[in-house]
Amino acid sequence: MQRELCGMGVVESWSRVMDLLREHAPADHAELPGPATDEMLAAAEERMGVRLHPDLRAWLLRNNLDLPEEDADDDVMCSGFAGFPDEGRFFLGIRAMEGLYANRRRSEGFDPPDGPDHPFWRNEWIPFQSDQDGWTGKFVDVRDGRVGSWFVGESTITGEYASLAHYFDSVAKLLTRIAAGDHPVCEVAEGRLVWS
Repeated sequence: MQRELCGMGVVESWSRVMDLLREHAPADHAELPGPATDEMLAAAEERMGVRLHPDLRAWLLRNNLDLPEEDADDDVMCSGFAGFPDEGRFFLGIRAMEGLYANRRRSEGFDPPDGPDHPFWRNEWIPFQSDQDGWTGKFVDVRDGRVGSWFVGESTITGEYASLAHYFDSVAKLLTRIAAGDHPVCEVAEGRLVWS
């Protein structure tokens, strides 16, 4: 029962994001792929050696935002749908999450090894958003579902959002501002989010 309750808020928040995108940027919305499967997620969890938080699982079962393998660029660390949720970062699908997680994972469980109380990275953090180089992004802490941010070379921010649902609520507010023409560097043109 608790597992189902965890996923409900994130499903509703993500649905609001998708409804706004469908209404105001339909060309971007049309390119997003369908859901991951339970089998895909279980296989990724086994390879990563960590169980996904129920919110992250619920979101991926709605939209697995991996680019088709033939469209992925081998010269970049991460790939995704450019321009969503913002200009420099994109949401990761399970394949991209797994690749970035493998790159960041440490045998000690955290990085740096002499800083367990204030690490730059912990193995309990699963990235769900990144730039193409994997230098910056957002993660879900599998222990409690909180969302944090990292930027290589700077202190990691933990608990930036109480949950993935809270983060998606902020994305919905951003899309609402963009649709209203009240965003300084983004507008909608020909059904797409355009960043200046």
